[in-house]
Amino acid sequence: MTGTRVLSFALRGAWALAYWLLIVGGVSAGEQTGRTTSTYQSPYSVQFTLPLDDLIGDLKRTIRGDYRQESSIPFPEWYTPEVRSRYGVWGPPIRHYPAPEGLDRKSLAWMQQRVIAVAAGFQGHGYQHHHVPDWDPPAGWPWKEVKAGHNGKGVDCSNFTAFVYNLALGIKMTGAVEEQSKELRIEGPGTGRVTMARRIEKPSSYDELAKTLQTGDLLFVHPNSGRGISHVVLWVGPIGRSPDGAPLVIDSHGEGVEDSRGTPIPAGVHLRPYRDKSWYFRETSHVLRILNDSDASTGR
Repeated sequence: MTGTRVLSFALRGAWALAYWLLIVGGVSAGEQTGRTTSTYQSPYSVQFTLPLDDLIGDLKRTIRGDYRQESSIPFPEWYTPEVRSRYGVWGPPIRHYPAPEGLDRKSLAWMQQRVIAVAAGFQGHGYQHHHVPDWDPPAGWPWKEVKAGHNGKGVDCSNFTAFVYNLALGIKMTGAVEEQSKELRIEGPGTGRVTMARRIEKPSSYDELAKTLQTGDLLFVHPNSGRGISHVVLWVGPIGRSPDGAPLVIDSHGEGVEDSRGTPIPAGVHLRPYRDKSWYFRETSHVLRILNDSDASTGR
């Protein structure tokens, strides 16, 4: 797993994530782990240009690789009456991960591709309004209804992007989508440091937007042209691969997006196309760039 390969998504272990096991062919992680009966196979993939072990190998050696460490609340307390009373439907809050070892010496390309590699590890997780993706509340727990029709493991769009940047780089954004869309001063990497994000206004044309964006950028979407931000996606950029050449994003989304074959993409975390006639582009509000050229090799 150290070479450059065309890959899609990662599987997570039944009780702990020992390693981000990347697979070829887009088979749903949920299907592989028994979390869903979906037989969806994605036509989309990612071609990383850096060795995979360099990008995500630390996930098998540190707390980053253990789902029980996703929250600042100790795992044995995730399902206690105290957590239920304090956090309700959202469940235990996210922890703040430290900066990865050696981050100050890493290139911008490494940081960008690491974010996408980490995001890919959650493919197959459902869409739920939770702070952390692997919190799996028992029957009878308060629930904010989603189209899945039941509670279970999963995460919504802005908690997904917040969790990915935190897990990947120790950059801790808010999980509230409207606030996240305005967050230009972000805690991290790790504690005691600050990342300054840059807002980029939406270019007038689809082609110009696609040229402007970089891997790891966050695109914020509003419904009905201006009624507040409702969604956020991660831009995959030139490392994305699609049969029809459409640029790709990765997000936690509800239903309603079709892939290049016309097949509905299931709700939850998946690669999805960003087309010129799509709701994604039509209702894009603006972009936040978390990773800038000045970040590489300087450690902010």
